[in-house]
Amino acid sequence: MKADVVVIGAGALGLSTALHCALAGQSVVVVERDTAGSHASGRAAGLFKSVQADALRTGLARRSIAKAVTFGDWAGVPLEVTRSGSYLIARTASHRKLLLRELHQSRGWGVDIREASADELTASVSYYQASGSEFALWCPEDIYIAEPADLVRAYVEACRLHGADLLEHEEVTAVTLSGGHVAGVQTARRSITAAVVVDAAGAWTRQVARLAGGTVAVAPVRHQLLITEPGAAAEVSPADPIVRVVDVAVYLRPARGGLMLGGFERGPLALDVWEPPADVPLDLAVLRRLATLVGREVPAGCAPASEHRGGMFTMSPDGRFVLGPVPDVPGLWVASGCNGSGFSSSPALGEALAGLITGTSADLTALAPARFGMLTDEALVADGVWQYEHYYDPTG
Repeated sequence: MKADVVVIGAGALGLSTALHCALAGQSVVVVERDTAGSHASGRAAGLFKSVQADALRTGLARRSIAKAVTFGDWAGVPLEVTRSGSYLIARTASHRKLLLRELHQSRGWGVDIREASADELTASVSYYQASGSEFALWCPEDIYIAEPADLVRAYVEACRLHGADLLEHEEVTAVTLSGGHVAGVQTARRSITAAVVVDAAGAWTRQVARLAGGTVAVAPVRHQLLITEPGAAAEVSPADPIVRVVDVAVYLRPARGGLMLGGFERGPLALDVWEPPADVPLDLAVLRRLATLVGREVPAGCAPASEHRGGMFTMSPDGRFVLGPVPDVPGLWVASGCNGSGFSSSPALGEALAGLITGTSADLTALAPARFGMLTDEALVADGVWQYEHYYDPTG
């Protein structure tokens, strides 16, 4: 086979990159060793959050929200999106100060955000019982996709609509080079010639980069969520907004007639940076502990679980995406370092990376893989764990 671009990995980020390259007139082949969305993307919470830690990520997040809402218009495939809005809630004085900082800086970056009273919170969210002492921000732009598989499906259908090929159940065994430049990939079934290869292999990003002699500074960390049984908590309305309780790093939203609850634990399980497991070991006790931290305000979060799922986040040392050319391997690009936001930022990140590849995008050197230099595996894991633990509070 021959293509302009080969994308390795059919998660949300890889599929978005493939789609945007195809829209830019490139011939594209996506190679996936399992099935599209079978790992982190298919196990995501589906939350899109406009409030981010810096102007660049804020712009990408808001662009992704806009592209998700209008997906059918530009991609040609329908996508159901819930325009719920969200509340950011702080229950401590220090986190109130954090949210005040985020309020002012996010407004400066164009985000629609304002303070919300306890009465408004109580009236808007049936599953959250406000004490009256909370400090809350209302973010009306925020959305969610109820079933992460819906976004994966939409990407796949749109890729095919615009001429991109998807090869599932094919593992890349080699990235071929010619004169020091990427020349294509080899799978167990075929050779594919291409001058551009995109490493979007999620938790296996480092292994793929190593096939070409490159390195990428990411480390996989487990993330989990649960969905409570339908009807076990009658107070959950499907029309309710997303809630994020920042002092305990817990997020919640309606899901399948129950409530989704997930969060960012202290001391998360870090996986082997070179050989992460195909099936992530899960621990429901972690989520039960997180549920108790908001048990008074959200008793529905302690209801029996109908689903418990988890995947691997690719964490970078500075908590920012890793997007761009891999150092010392011309023709090899990477889309990784999602830090828990890859699914929700995939529309804008795929667009941006496709623009870089085709020479039509703005400068994104702040996300370039070369910014880290050489780091030990131990340092990657330690930095990745820190970034995971401080997802909602990067200053804490």
